[in-house]
Amino acid sequence: MRLGPFEISRRARETVSREARSSLENPSVSLSDPAAWRSFLGEWMSKAGPAVNVQSALGVPAFWCGVNVLAGLFATVPFHEFEHGADGRDRVTEGPNSLSGMLGGTVNDDYLTSHDWRFGRMVELLTTGAGRTYVERTKAGKVANLWPLETSKTTKFRKNGRTGFSYKARGQRAIEYDVAEVIDFTWMYASDGLTHYDPLQRLKNSLGLGIALEEYASKYFANGGVPPLALMTPVGSPQASARAKSDIDQLIREANNGGDQTLIMPVGSELKPIGFDPEKGQLVEAQRFVVEQVARILNLPPVMLHDLTNGTFSNTEQQDLALTKHGLQPRVARFEAECNAKFYGPRNMQRFVELNLDGLMRGDFTSRMAGMAQAVQNGLLMPNEGRALENRPPVEGGDRAYIQGATVPLVDAGKVAPKPAPPPAA
Repeated sequence: MRLGPFEISRRARETVSREARSSLENPSVSLSDPAAWRSFLGEWMSKAGPAVNVQSALGVPAFWCGVNVLAGLFATVPFHEFEHGADGRDRVTEGPNSLSGMLGGTVNDDYLTSHDWRFGRMVELLTTGAGRTYVERTKAGKVANLWPLETSKTTKFRKNGRTGFSYKARGQRAIEYDVAEVIDFTWMYASDGLTHYDPLQRLKNSLGLGIALEEYASKYFANGGVPPLALMTPVGSPQASARAKSDIDQLIREANNGGDQTLIMPVGSELKPIGFDPEKGQLVEAQRFVVEQVARILNLPPVMLHDLTNGTFSNTEQQDLALTKHGLQPRVARFEAECNAKFYGPRNMQRFVELNLDGLMRGDFTSRMAGMAQAVQNGLLMPNEGRALENRPPVEGGDRAYIQGATVPLVDAGKVAPKPAPPPAA
């Protein structure tokens, strides 16, 4: 049987220490630790009623859509390694310690692609508050594999002046990793620098409202659009009331299945609705409010959640750019900083990795071409550099900088250039 990633690791250090266990029974575990309470309760309860956990939160369409938008963009942008050179930076594509094949291909021996690895880390970040990865190295110090760590099974600790991570899978002993071995992609740390805020715990009421609305709507329409009813009947005994209720339930089901519009009631009986119907309860407006709340939670423009209530032809593209600048860029910067620190060490100034977001900022074709032409005509880009941004091959003579000849210094404006002297007579 193939061993898991943690058994493969040559540098993994197993421990049976109870201090690393995230359990409320352990006196060393803080009662303010969200991971301890999650392991104890299993899920968060919202004031809206339903339990909020990863599975139920992803059942809210707006939250599902937002998580997929951010994770999908994060996973699809190019991921490259660079090296500082004499003339700027150069992309590293080969060499004994190059990460190019891993960043653009598979990240471990289980054929986990770079796309799926990054997609999963972003989903973990948005649903649990952190996405962590163990960096396995060879004896020579080269990065060999990247193994995802489940956030719910990972605890960050500080012991004897040393910071590290403890991973404990069900039925296995805990494994400790040094802080330099784990890419810690975290949304927001608490003040102690060890625990992090759980987004589902902090936002359980807003997400719980979305879950409650979905459950109510599904039950309402599954019942043929009939709201909860109170049966007013003259029968007195409990047995007779139970039979009357059973008969009414059967009549409603038969009417729904057969499409009948008439319901025959026993003599003297009356049905009265309980609570509000969806229109009076503003079900549609409440669901739209949930979309807006999810947009705030994930820092996404509402149009990215397919809410075009306030979307127009002119502002939709700007919201698309806002998605990259405000929703994705801060998380990308945090991820790049973590990868650079854990791949190369905290004092490295030579190599670095970078996610290329230029493609997401390109805009429409007309604006892109106008900006490119202006950059080439003013010497900011060489023609071949502009062609490379459009994935086009270089052309001869395109590696020179150009500027329009009509541009002159302000002090020379209006002066007539002297005529050149005639050539000497032969």
